[in-house]
Amino acid sequence: MSFSFIEENAQSRQRLETLVRDMSDEDLARTTTYGWTVSALLAHLAFWDQRVLVLLRRWKTQGVDPSPIDADAVNGALQPLCRALEPRSAKALCLSSAEAVDAAIETVDAELIKAIQATAGTQFRLSRAIHRNGHLDDIELILATHG
Repeated sequence: MSFSFIEENAQSRQRLETLVRDMSDEDLARTTTYGWTVSALLAHLAFWDQRVLVLLRRWKTQGVDPSPIDADAVNGALQPLCRALEPRSAKALCLSSAEAVDAAIETVDAELIKAIQATAGTQFRLSRAIHRNGHLDDIELILATHG
């Protein structure tokens, strides 16, 4: 069985890698209109990819549960932590997390995918590209504005 999100994830990860490869410290320090620096956004992406990894590992051994989360509260709490990370570390963490989560998702069997989709609904996305691409659009806009 083929799942489109696997290819979408790979494409968005390649887009991420290409975009951040040659970012300068100045680029990483640029700020969005909603108050996040580029490096903080990269750390934010890393966090959400790591959450998916943790849930996948748990669900493979213990079964799928809803695992609800208040994303707005989590993001609000994360912002100062993400901004505190050294920008180059945030960049590296984002890249390694994207690679790890995409690889993990590729190993999920069809039965588990169905269970995730039935139980976790939209709270959990196997398509990491949806979240990733939204922030990559923001970063590209920031860089184009200041480029």
